[in-house]
Amino acid sequence: MIDAAISHIASQLNQHLKGLFELSEDVVVISNILEQDGNVASHINNKLVVFLVNIEKDASPQRKPNSAPGGDRLVAGVPPSQLNLYLMFAGHFSGKNYPEALKFISNTIAYFQERPVFDRQNSSDMDPRIDKLMLDIENLNLKDLGALWGALSGKYLPSILYKVRMVTVDAGEVKKPTPSLKTPQSSLNH
Repeated sequence: MIDAAISHIASQLNQHLKGLFELSEDVVVISNILEQDGNVASHINNKLVVFLVNIEKDASPQRKPNSAPGGDRLVAGVPPSQLNLYLMFAGHFSGKNYPEALKFISNTIAYFQERPVFDRQNSSDMDPRIDKLMLDIENLNLKDLGALWGALSGKYLPSILYKVRMVTVDAGEVKKPTPSLKTPQSSLNH
C-alpha cells in the first residue's frame, strides 16, 4: 500500500513535469539518495528524487467495524491503520545544473498547491486500496532540517518535505463473525 501511494504521487508529478517542460525521459525517480555502500545512487543524477522519510500512525479516531452483508452480524477483525507518510522531494542537480533543481522544486510546490488531493475523481488509475491521499507541506526549522539531511546523506539538496495523510493499510483479515446486538422480542401472553 505504501509503495502504491508513493508510486502514484511520483507518477502524477512526473507526468506533469514532463508535459510542462516537454521532456521525453522521466525526471522524477523514487530512490534513496545513497546506496547501502554509502555512494550516491548513480541513477538520480539530474533527477527529482522522491523518498520516504518517515511513517507515522494517524492520531484521528479509528473507524468502527462494519456489518457483514445482510446486516445481521458484525465482522470482527483488525481495524485498518491510518498512516501518514513523510515524503521528501529533492533536486539532485549539481554544478551548472543547480538552477534546474530550484526550477523542479518550485514546480513541484506549484503542482501540489494546485492539486493537494488525489482521489477517485481526479485519479481514476489510483490503486483501488487507496481512497484518498492529501499532501501538506511539512515545515522544518533549520536545526531539524540539518539533522534530517545529516541522517540522510550529510549533504543538503534543494528539497521540500510533504506529509501525505490518509494512507490506509488494511490487513483485510477477518478474525470472526460475531452476532450483532438486536432488540430482544418478548412474547408476553395476556
